[in-house]
Amino acid sequence: MNLPLFLGLFLLVIFITAYFGTKFLRIPDIVIYILLGAGISLGGLLDEVKTIEVAGEIGLILLFFLLGMKYPLKEIAAKGKKIWKPGLLDFILGVGVTAGISALFGQSLFNSLLIGGLVYATSSSITIKLLEHQNKLDRKESGYILALLIFEDMVAPILITILIGFSGEGFNVIEFILIFLKVALLIGLAVLISRFIQKKGYALIEKFLHEDYMLIYIIGLALAYGGFALLLDLSEVIGAFLAGLMFAGTDFKDKIKEVALPVRNLFLPFFFLNFGISLEFTSEVPALGLLFAIVLWSVFHKLIVGVAGGKWYGLNKRESFETGFTLVPRGEFSVIIAGLAGGAIQIFAGMYILIAALLGMLLCQLGSKITNRICGNVETRGRD
Repeated sequence: MNLPLFLGLFLLVIFITAYFGTKFLRIPDIVIYILLGAGISLGGLLDEVKTIEVAGEIGLILLFFLLGMKYPLKEIAAKGKKIWKPGLLDFILGVGVTAGISALFGQSLFNSLLIGGLVYATSSSITIKLLEHQNKLDRKESGYILALLIFEDMVAPILITILIGFSGEGFNVIEFILIFLKVALLIGLAVLISRFIQKKGYALIEKFLHEDYMLIYIIGLALAYGGFALLLDLSEVIGAFLAGLMFAGTDFKDKIKEVALPVRNLFLPFFFLNFGISLEFTSEVPALGLLFAIVLWSVFHKLIVGVAGGKWYGLNKRESFETGFTLVPRGEFSVIIAGLAGGAIQIFAGMYILIAALLGMLLCQLGSKITNRICGNVETRGRD
């Protein structure tokens, strides 16, 4: 089979699978791509997956580049004042308590922290798509959910970077401090470039803002800053996020999003597809008891954050419970962190992500009904 024919048929298979999965089975596309990759892996249908890996890397970098563009520094500071307490609770329960549970099951320090990273962050893409599907984006609790997702989006890249450091040999306090110095360098450089773009660079960028080669500039910058982070032995995720942050306060960020979004949508499925292909399946489920405990804790973790954090944020009882159920799905960050695992833990991580994504999707859709049983039917939302 020639290359154009192979690529065309391969893309059509991905499209058909995603279409039927999302439209008829109501499964989020992220889960569809991972399942398709797992099926390819089980069937041994592809011998060379390097191209898929590279395409997925581009999609991942553009995902976080566009994510960084959503949050100007002023907005991050404003939301931080209201969300820091729920965000801190989320981090302590998600990473700290989960790592403690994992340690009780005999896992090493690195594996315990890695499992904590798996559990910590809610999937932004799955959650937002489910809220859109249920027409809930204009509700009061959605403001809390979005603010918490921003907090997680800021913390998770740093967490990933720290885990990468822990994955090396001989990681000590000096290296731990060095990571934060490197992150500070990346952030400082991004802020300087951002101020230059907003004050002096706009006139230059305006000259090619509507040209076809604008896309080359955007992708080149996102990849270069992500690669610069890798050069510092950090994660490309935080580099790409900070590259997007450079443009968050500009007048032309909508144009950049318009140009880059279709490219991200083309390449991002390959990241989740590659993760599914990388999964290893055995007849025996590794750490089955731990898996059951972590899945159960994952639900309670987000319910606590929804109820307690929602109260701090100003939500009533019903809104807080619905928020908790909405926050259960895990996705993007869990997949990235799972890529740091190896052996049995990688198998464990893959199974956890599939279960958490599917269970989270189900609980999000049934959240209102479950909340009615817990809190009783309320005629007017917002009355407490």
